[in-house]
Amino acid sequence: MNITKYQRPAVIAWQRFSPFNSLSAELDRLFEAPLAELARDTWSPTLDVLEDKDNYFILAELPGLKREDIKVSLEDGNLTISGERKSETRNEGTSVHCVERFSGHFERSIALPVAISTDKVKATYTDGVLTLTLPKAEEAKPKKIDITLN
Repeated sequence: MNITKYQRPAVIAWQRFSPFNSLSAELDRLFEAPLAELARDTWSPTLDVLEDKDNYFILAELPGLKREDIKVSLEDGNLTISGERKSETRNEGTSVHCVERFSGHFERSIALPVAISTDKVKATYTDGVLTLTLPKAEEAKPKKIDITLN
């Protein structure tokens, strides 16, 4: 299979259609991007971020990984989930027709908007889903202020 680089057809750009000129330039830039950048060996797990009055909850889909292949760190208000999914070895004589599952190193970072009680963070990993419970620090929780009458 031969891959031919996209070549923009010769078109005269009219000034009155200038919004289309910038769109055309952006499309040209997209098609000129190196294919190596589009086929990187990195992937990124999907996340859900939930919050209640006391905690943040992060759920990350990491199917097929072992607990020891996952790293979680919390530093300077940034939560980072990283690890590696190893590619499966193929038996000799096996033909591969399609590979859609990603393998290789991954890393996701989330900037947390409030301080977290780092000594109370909990992490569980069940059925390919990593669940992190991040308790908000007391100073970050909403406070009720009573109003007194004078």
